[in-house]
Amino acid sequence: MKYIDNNLVQKKMGLRLLRNKLAKLFFMLATLFGLLVLIILIYRVIRDGSAWIDFDFLSNKLSTDAEKAGIMGAILGTFWLMLVVAPVTMILGIGTAIYLEEYAKKGKLQSIIQTNISNLAGVPSVVFGLLGLTVFVRGLDLGNIVLAGGLTMALLVLPVVVVSAQEAIRAVPGFLREASYGMGATKWQTIKNVVLPASLPGILTGTILALSRAIGETAPLVVIGIPALLIPLPDGIFDKFTILPVQIYYWTLDSALVAEYANLAAATIVILLVVLFLMNSVAIYIRNKFQQRF
Repeated sequence: MKYIDNNLVQKKMGLRLLRNKLAKLFFMLATLFGLLVLIILIYRVIRDGSAWIDFDFLSNKLSTDAEKAGIMGAILGTFWLMLVVAPVTMILGIGTAIYLEEYAKKGKLQSIIQTNISNLAGVPSVVFGLLGLTVFVRGLDLGNIVLAGGLTMALLVLPVVVVSAQEAIRAVPGFLREASYGMGATKWQTIKNVVLPASLPGILTGTILALSRAIGETAPLVVIGIPALLIPLPDGIFDKFTILPVQIYYWTLDSALVAEYANLAAATIVILLVVLFLMNSVAIYIRNKFQQRF
């Protein structure tokens, strides 16, 4: 009959506890390192750019004179870009998620589509810029206008919206669907009146986070030729434009020639960070406020 060796148990228990403490220390140091880097970056940006943020900076057009330069054109360009990205992404993304989760038959085709959507979420953003340049700028002859940029950015974040919407729809309990069918509702009535309202908080959260990524992306728009020169303020989706990240990129490059451009870039980063924090806060609020427990 085997017996328990208390000394051996204590020895193994001590090793396990030591490993647990080392792992805990390692993960805590990794977290602190990331936070430290983030704090340093935010501090440097605020320190260099806060003095340049005023009403004139927010309302003036772009200028070769750093003292007179403003970001109103970039702000309007970002606004018009989101007016294209948001509806296209939501309609196509949510529609695709509904089809894959509610209508598509489980099989090889559905698996292939799902795998490709997941893979697209990891494709480098510059590839989507090349796609937008080929299809929208040159293929459809739109040029580097808001519509072409918006469609390109919509393709970039579309996989993220599809996956997040699928997860939200998949999380709706089956008994809600069965209750709807039991009341005589059709499949579309069940989706419209039961599934979508129950999954809407998760869908909106994922969509807002995807739009936050679209606002912060630069590479696709640089590839399709979005300028950062002295251009008129955009009045619609068929005008040429620039956005905040592109303006930051070009001002950072130009800081090698004019030192003040580095401060303008830092000030623009502060504005962009505020916009992103607000959008992410809205996403968190929606998730916490309207998420239902079943």
